[in-house]
Amino acid sequence: MENAFFQTPLGVAEIKGDEMGLVSISILNENQKISTKISDSLKIAVQQLQEYFAGERKMFQLQLNPQGTPFQKRVWQSLLEIPFGKTTSYLALSRKLGDEKAIRAVAAANGKNPLWIVIPCHRVIGSDGSLTGYAGGLSRKKWLLEHENPPAQTSLF
Repeated sequence: MENAFFQTPLGVAEIKGDEMGLVSISILNENQKISTKISDSLKIAVQQLQEYFAGERKMFQLQLNPQGTPFQKRVWQSLLEIPFGKTTSYLALSRKLGDEKAIRAVAAANGKNPLWIVIPCHRVIGSDGSLTGYAGGLSRKKWLLEHENPPAQTSLF
């Protein structure tokens, strides 16, 4: 398993994976030395994430290999269907998966997503539009949502 650390606007990101695909992406809360050499198996992922943060990429084209239960993988797959710049609610997501009563299980699976940003768990909000739960912290979730859908510029004149 290879790993790399690189700087993002949200902090230092850690990415893990190998030739089978990406296993995890997260933003660290502590300082970490930036990788000076990135393995071939992670270069394209780092490049695409840097393009995302620069506002140049809306979709990722990466081999993913997250580890989880079959249910978690179903939830994560459905997260990949949320368009860039859009959000959905935990309730809508559980309905889409066929069981409105599974909302807590869906929320728990969403919280276990190991591939932040690429599997866009940050696009899931409360039914009332509130920012609820994000493993990386609500300030990062807010930043990501605003990055993908910046507020409209209003004219003063």
